[in-house]
Amino acid sequence: MGRRGLLFLICLLLLTGCHDGYWQHQQSVSALSADTVHPGCETVEEDVSLPDTITMSFVGDVMLSSEYYAGTYMTFNPFAKTVEPRYFFEKMLSVFSADDWTVANCENVFTDQIQEMAEKNYTPAYWYASGTENAGILPAGSVEVVSLANNHALDFGWSGFNDTEAALQAAGVIPVGEKKSVVLEKHGVRVALFCCSMYSANHLPAILDWLGNAVEHTDYQIVYFHGGTERIHEPEEWKISACRALVDAGADLVLGNHPHVLQPYEAYNGGEIVYSLGNFLFGGSRSCENATIVFRLVIEAKEGRIVGTSSEILPCFCYGEWWQPYMMEDGEEKQAVLDFMYGRRESPVE
Repeated sequence: MGRRGLLFLICLLLLTGCHDGYWQHQQSVSALSADTVHPGCETVEEDVSLPDTITMSFVGDVMLSSEYYAGTYMTFNPFAKTVEPRYFFEKMLSVFSADDWTVANCENVFTDQIQEMAEKNYTPAYWYASGTENAGILPAGSVEVVSLANNHALDFGWSGFNDTEAALQAAGVIPVGEKKSVVLEKHGVRVALFCCSMYSANHLPAILDWLGNAVEHTDYQIVYFHGGTERIHEPEEWKISACRALVDAGADLVLGNHPHVLQPYEAYNGGEIVYSLGNFLFGGSRSCENATIVFRLVIEAKEGRIVGTSSEILPCFCYGEWWQPYMMEDGEEKQAVLDFMYGRRESPVE
């Protein structure tokens, strides 16, 4: 073979190699390293842009009232008249104002009318209400969504419930009632939040029915439920099984409240569960267990598609000053809460 023939053959081999390498790159949708890219081939750059983020903060029971008719010194209702609405959540604003939505369980009625207390067939029984002006505490603290799916929403019947819903809406807060849901949308991602009671496994069918529809029409599904035995740190077996069944049915995140104390976190079958978020800002008492959390969720998205999620538990105190939750700093108390939430100890408090 002459010199011209040899040069022709070398060029032909180089061109063939470049063609094969280019299509291999296109099929794998990943950038080839500099060592494997043939000279003269056009390379397609990998998308290295940062994803969009959606951040949500979840807390447990928030009661912005005293027990009904409890007007004695330093109960919540008269105290609230002595401070600005911002006071109650001001030490949490660095967290709540930095997210897209903060979600809480609102366990009291807001009404300016004299209401008749609803009959209750159990003891001890309590009724909680405050004036509608206390609804303004929530937006002042950057709390945007509240569940009304709890055992105090109907303390004063449907009249009290309707007043509560109207007061929240007037304050710019989204109320979500029993077995109701809201879809929160940002960056093209649809997050479905379902609020409900779950006092036994008998409540599962209605939640599962909602999940069956939600997984078809939204991108991320959250069940935020009210139920379980009060004042215990270990969830009951039925509640563990029920929460896991919700994850198995498609729920990405299951969060409980009502026990008034914390119960542990569990990663299960690709989903996440917190069996109880505990009290957060509880106006009905000044002596509840002084340990709680914010559960923070971050969803990462690109072009309307979820590409990743992460979560974080932020330990907090319920009280420093009266009814003013705040973040725990590094130390033994914070570590005790984290160890409890991740199953390394039996109680979140010493």
